[in-house]
Amino acid sequence: MDPRKLAELKGFVQMCESNPSVLHLPEMEIDTEGVIEPDKIDPDDFCDLDNVTEEMMDQADSKKIEAISALGEGELQKALDLFTEAIKLNPCVAILYAKRASVYIRMQRPNAAIRDCDKAIRINPDSAQPYKWRGKAHKLLGHWEEAAKDLATACKLDYDEDASAMLKEVQPKANKIMEHRRKYERKREEKELREKQERLKKAREEHARAQREEEARQFGGGYFPGAAGFPGGNPPGMPGLGELLKDPELLNAMKDPEVMAAFQDVAQNPSNISKYQNNPKIMALVTKLSTKFGAPPQP
Repeated sequence: MDPRKLAELKGFVQMCESNPSVLHLPEMEIDTEGVIEPDKIDPDDFCDLDNVTEEMMDQADSKKIEAISALGEGELQKALDLFTEAIKLNPCVAILYAKRASVYIRMQRPNAAIRDCDKAIRINPDSAQPYKWRGKAHKLLGHWEEAAKDLATACKLDYDEDASAMLKEVQPKANKIMEHRRKYERKREEKELREKQERLKKAREEHARAQREEEARQFGGGYFPGAAGFPGGNPPGMPGLGELLKDPELLNAMKDPEVMAAFQDVAQNPSNISKYQNNPKIMALVTKLSTKFGAPPQP
C-alpha cells in the first residue's frame, strides 16, 4: 500500500477510535442500503495441486457445466456443491473460483466470495471476473473504497455493463470517504506543524534566556579594565549592574562577535585595552561604560 495512503488510513482509524461520533457527522453519512452483515467463512478445503490428471480435469469440466446449469435454474446450493467438486478435482483453474464466488454472492456470503476471488486472482491476475465479484462482495459489506477499486479494475481488464453500473454506484461513496480522510490528514499535518513551530519557539526562547544568563554571568565576572575587569575596579554583583543589562545599545553591541572578542581579550588582560584605542566601535562602548561607572577608560 502507498505509504501516504497507509498514513492517512492510520490517522483516520485513530480519529475514529478517539472520537467515534465522527462517523455520524453529516459529511460521513453514506447510504448503506443493501449492506449486509459479514458472513462466517467455512474452513477451506485442502486441494492437491500436484496430482491433477487429465481425467480429473475432464471431470472438473463436467462438474462446471452441471453447476452452471443448476445456477441458471436458481438451484444455488446444488450449483455451489458442484463448483466445489470441480475445484477439488482441478484446483488450478481461476474461473472455477470466480464462478463459485458468484454463487456465494447470490447466497449473501460476501466473505466466502472474497476468499475465492483472492485465490482466482493469485492464479490469474489478468482475469476480470474475480475482480468483478470481489467488488460486488465488498459492496455488500459496505467496503466502498475496495469495491470501487476492484470494479474499476474489472472494467479495465474487460468492460462489463454490470460491473460498470456497480462502479457508478459505489464510486461517489468511496470518494466521500477518501475526501474525509484527506481532510483529517490535512488537519493532522497542520496540528503537527503547529506543535513543531511551538517546540522551535520554546527552544529559541530557552536559547535566548540561556544566552542572557551567560551574558549576565560574564558581566558579573568582569570583561572590562579595572580590579574586577570594569572601569573603576567595581567588583562583580555591583549595584547598577541590573540597570546596565537593560541598556538596549549595550545589549545589541554584545551580540557583535568583534565586540565580544575584544571584551574577552581585555577581561583576560586589562592592559590589552590599548590594542583597541583606534577602534571607534570598541572605544565608544568603553566610554559608555566608563560614564556609567564613573571612571575614564584606561589609556
